[in-house]
Amino acid sequence: MRDLQGLLARLFDVLMIVGGAAVASQIRFEYIEAHSYSMAFVAFAAAFSLALFPGFGVYQSWRGRSKLQLACQVSLGWLVVQGCALALMFSLHRLDYVSRLWFAYWTAMSGGLMIAGRLIMHVILARMRNAGMNLHEVAVVGCGRHCDSVLRKIERSQDTGFRVNAVFDAAPGKARLNTRVPVFDDFDAFIDFVRTRNVHEVWLALPLSEERTILRFVNEFRNDLVNVRFIPDVRSLALFESGVTDLLGQPAINLVASPMSQSAQLQKEIFDRVFALGAIIAISPLLISIALAIKLTSRGPVFFTQRRKGADGRVFTIYKFRSMRLHTEQAGVLRQATRNDPRVTRIGAFLRRTSLDELPQFFNVLRGDMSVVGPRPHALEHDDLYQKVVSGYIHRYRIKPGITGWAQVNGFRGETDRIEKMEGRVAHDLYYLGNWSFGLDMRIIAATIFKGLRHTNAY
Repeated sequence: MRDLQGLLARLFDVLMIVGGAAVASQIRFEYIEAHSYSMAFVAFAAAFSLALFPGFGVYQSWRGRSKLQLACQVSLGWLVVQGCALALMFSLHRLDYVSRLWFAYWTAMSGGLMIAGRLIMHVILARMRNAGMNLHEVAVVGCGRHCDSVLRKIERSQDTGFRVNAVFDAAPGKARLNTRVPVFDDFDAFIDFVRTRNVHEVWLALPLSEERTILRFVNEFRNDLVNVRFIPDVRSLALFESGVTDLLGQPAINLVASPMSQSAQLQKEIFDRVFALGAIIAISPLLISIALAIKLTSRGPVFFTQRRKGADGRVFTIYKFRSMRLHTEQAGVLRQATRNDPRVTRIGAFLRRTSLDELPQFFNVLRGDMSVVGPRPHALEHDDLYQKVVSGYIHRYRIKPGITGWAQVNGFRGETDRIEKMEGRVAHDLYYLGNWSFGLDMRIIAATIFKGLRHTNAY
């Protein structure tokens, strides 16, 4: 059944790609028949979608996934597919024969159709599940607050299709579980209930210390067609939302590690490179104009370079447009720019207020040193200072630093003359690490463009 659903989903995507191209031709040329080169473009895109979409999780089960996450994965996958098709057409020297306006219409139309189709199906399935169809019966084994939390999440997410029909209290003498379904404390009675009711899933919402209980249930259902899932209580141990990774073929729970999976990091990496390349091409006239203005108004190089720490503490060279006059700093001491700082040039003051001095960092993104969105990198001297006094500061290095970030669009940018400012910045950076999604990155980029280019704290 799952193979059939995957096949139908792939067929749907190919039809939406071809259909979107046809509609775009109708809008652009007022007839559907397209040039042979455009038809080849569509064929390449369809082939790339079949090859690349699985890597972006587009065909994974929707049950329990948010609609926003689903739309973001489809959008990112489709943009990468179009980028690959563009590169192939360019390498074949056939890109000049393709209408750019038609390509823009097609990209928007097919992407919108693929997302709309999934969202409509998402809504239909949600209504079916709320009506009692397409359900997965769940029996929960647990105790205490963690078990109550899992039960509440299932209760609040009715559209996922999970329904709790029994609970086994692993510690009946401690605290009563807050649920309206039958609660068992007799092991044999609970096992008999799960088998006679044909329960699909048994979720073990237990702390790591309950190894014997976990093994008991796993062994009991080893020969049954029941999905046994372990939802460990690691809130007191895990720095971020814990996940499971594969190490040497063995499952490992991340307690203090990068909260982003390898798949998420790959998606972010691809998006960063494509976005940075597109941004550099789009703003190249602006980059040249700023470079000329700096060169003509003050003595010194166009770019300011400085060593910063990146992912896993690796040191790299960051690029900025020079905004200060040439001056010497005391060895081992770095003085931040302050309001009305005499070292800042007139052009530099404008660049710093509008964040245009940061634009060369798109080259850092292309090189793989930085990301478009992430914690802002600090000077090495500041890292050495704040790492000792700000809790959690070191964890900013678990992902690549960004040109913009969650802290910056929430007002934490510019001079950090008080420890409270840095603590606020770090708190926002850690929130971003623990709640990363492609949708959150898009929100931050949009906020940076529309309200973050100019800020009173930047001088």
